[in-house]
Amino acid sequence: MSKKLMQAVMFTLFRLLSLMVVCILFSIVGFIAYRGLAVLRPQFITGLPENGMTEGGIFPAIVGTLCLMTGSLLIAFPVGLLSGIYVSEFAPDNRLKRFIQIMTNSLAGTPSIIFGLFGMALFVNQLGFGDSILAGSLTLAILVLPVIIRSTEESLNAVNPAIRQASYALGATRWQTVYRALLPLALPDILSGLLVSFSRVSGETAPILFTVAAYYLPRMPSSVYDQVMALPYHLYVLSTSGTDPEATRSMAYGTALLLILIVLFFNVLTVLVRRLLSKYVNIK
Repeated sequence: MSKKLMQAVMFTLFRLLSLMVVCILFSIVGFIAYRGLAVLRPQFITGLPENGMTEGGIFPAIVGTLCLMTGSLLIAFPVGLLSGIYVSEFAPDNRLKRFIQIMTNSLAGTPSIIFGLFGMALFVNQLGFGDSILAGSLTLAILVLPVIIRSTEESLNAVNPAIRQASYALGATRWQTVYRALLPLALPDILSGLLVSFSRVSGETAPILFTVAAYYLPRMPSSVYDQVMALPYHLYVLSTSGTDPEATRSMAYGTALLLILIVLFFNVLTVLVRRLLSKYVNIK
């Protein structure tokens, strides 16, 4: 078989595999949308759950999810950003640095239910936060911390090394080089990692199951020590509830569709923010 024929065969195979992945994705989204669009109305989004979640809306679950997303990333982003800067720019290239990188990668691959058990043991029981937004946000922050650290580190490493050398040649300190030269160039990729973390937090069920999620709580939270409903756990409850299967199943599809739309929104926002910041950096 000639090289050109082999290349054509492989490219065709790659296109078919890519098409298959896209078809599977659209099949899943289309199925959820077909079942959930009939339920996804303004009253469903803005209403409170009623009759054991067989009627009404899911607004408390939406608010709870947004609270957990915001709280976890307010905690994780500063810590992850500074940790990534340290590992990339300040840590000596030795065994300790490589050990930190290995542990960060291992933490990123740890099953989320482990984080949930850890959060329950430390934040809920040991520190006495109870089942609360604070405990859930801290647990989710630890969950997404490796993603932010690695995205920051890789974004800084991707900057042209000549930028560092030019900055040092002009007499800038290492921190001035990071702050004024490297971070502006790496910012689009860093923020992309942050928004991807938003998407991951929005869909996690196991960590909030042990630390914050309430089965049925038709009211808004008033402090960080309150329990909340959350969309992933709400979807799980609706899918496994045996009170009224027909009623809860339709609400489950509506909740799943809304959750998909939230994730899709942050993914689109990631692409748009990255493009805008990349244009701004190129202009500067």
